[in-house]
Amino acid sequence: MVAIAKQSSGRTSARDIAVWDPLVRLIHWSLALTILLNGAFVEDESKTHEWIGYIALALVGVRLVWGLIGPKHARFAAFPPSPARVSRYFKAMLYGDQTVHLSHNPLGALMAYYIWLTVIAIGVTGYMMTTITFFGVDWVEEAHEIIFGWLLFSVALHVAGVAFDTWRSGVNLVRAMVNGHKNIPEGREVE
Repeated sequence: MVAIAKQSSGRTSARDIAVWDPLVRLIHWSLALTILLNGAFVEDESKTHEWIGYIALALVGVRLVWGLIGPKHARFAAFPPSPARVSRYFKAMLYGDQTVHLSHNPLGALMAYYIWLTVIAIGVTGYMMTTITFFGVDWVEEAHEIIFGWLLFSVALHVAGVAFDTWRSGVNLVRAMVNGHKNIPEGREVE
């Protein structure tokens, strides 16, 4: 459904398009919270840290299922991971293209998949550390910490990418991830 905002002259000024459903937004912000809590506030070896990790894994699991059965913009088909699409996206940006992607742009799509896989890897190594076989095994603990470091780096890149794409496209992506709607500026193509 596309709602069109009109200026007082009756001329079309922007398109307000619903893109991210409440479950996608809840998972996004909840996953961000679990990363923040376990990374900055909760003691590493506490039961709370462990349970927050399980919650993060569950959030990713629900999001993956939602990518198969959810609404149009939540589905993987709306943002397929593709290095070729990323290459075309970069070339288009170099030529000044300001096309707005309703779901994730190609680079954002790769980042979403990467973050989900990274959270799964952190969860797997975290779980391994609770088992008899891997408890106290140095390489598992080191892998867990290194992967978490990469996650933090990825989140920083994600935030920078959101800021850049907001500037480039004129669409406030943070607001869109809060209210679920992208406000597309006049004259911008939509993909």
